[in-house]
Amino acid sequence: MVGRLMPETASLQAVLTDRIFIGLTIASAVILALVIGLILVFSIRFRRGSKANRHPLPEIVSREFEIGWTAATIFLFVFVFWWAASAEIGAYSVPPDAIEIHVVAKQWMWKTQASNGAREINELHVPVNKPVKLIMTSQDVIHSFFVPAFRLKRDVLPDQQTEAWFQATKTGTFHLLCTEYCGTDHARMLGRVIVMEPEAYASWLSAQPEGDDLAHQGERLFSERGCAGCHAPGSAVHAPSLAGIWERPVPLEGGRFATADAAYIRDSILQPGRDVVAGYAPVMPSYAGLLDDGEIQAITAYIRALGSEPGVVRSLGTPEMRSNVPGGVRERSPAMVPGAPVLDEPAPAGPGVRP
Repeated sequence: MVGRLMPETASLQAVLTDRIFIGLTIASAVILALVIGLILVFSIRFRRGSKANRHPLPEIVSREFEIGWTAATIFLFVFVFWWAASAEIGAYSVPPDAIEIHVVAKQWMWKTQASNGAREINELHVPVNKPVKLIMTSQDVIHSFFVPAFRLKRDVLPDQQTEAWFQATKTGTFHLLCTEYCGTDHARMLGRVIVMEPEAYASWLSAQPEGDDLAHQGERLFSERGCAGCHAPGSAVHAPSLAGIWERPVPLEGGRFATADAAYIRDSILQPGRDVVAGYAPVMPSYAGLLDDGEIQAITAYIRALGSEPGVVRSLGTPEMRSNVPGGVRERSPAMVPGAPVLDEPAPAGPGVRP
């Protein structure tokens, strides 16, 4: 009966979410039944004209009853809070071996790209039983990435990056929706997540045409947009080196420190005067309006590929590219027409079509 009322369960997070939902529903039903039962019993027992004892309870009994009822309520609240909070914290603890997928939302489509170059529109191919990390941003307005079967919902914001992860537990095709009103064709911002067996996923990857991975795209942008002219070793401009800084503390003016993560890199590109590295002049211009969100993600992937070990300084232009995506072939998937109906059959492996 429960299976008919609940949507399909197809991820680890969905199992936890359903347990919390069912547990809260049962607890609420028990409390509701208790309250209604007491109301009915008291209404009948103490109805007008009945001979029930209406004298007040002894003070000690009344006090113990109040303490017990209050303690039970507090215990239930703390337990529910711990249960739900532990599941929510786990939703933000991404496994280190997760496949990294970059998602860019725009009116009215989803664009995805894996770190090895896999590009899709309104589609996302992933292997079963493998954790997948999503790094998401929006090119225009607020969107919300929602896969009902995974119980995964995360807001996608302009000028910010949000993260989420999931691990699919069954193969199939699952609906991808936008659940934040984003304009005229919001209801048509549809897509699908296609979960495949690892062998089938590897075959699908090998059938796709090659293309630059995200880090190499960022390397090219890094040179084309003039970044290498200041940040490359031996540059005439006094600018901080980017080799080996990923996820390490960066000293800022005023004695502050910042972690060189995706948010810091993005802010440094769009608002370079806000967090100036100690010992350097604030001469970097803002690239707001000159780089779109996809290009910023590519440059961030390039800086990440340069590494995080301060003792190993890799040369800009020749980073050690790393990817958690299975397979060595860079791919681009067949594109779906934005707003087209979401079919319940996965796209067959075959030659890719560039959008």
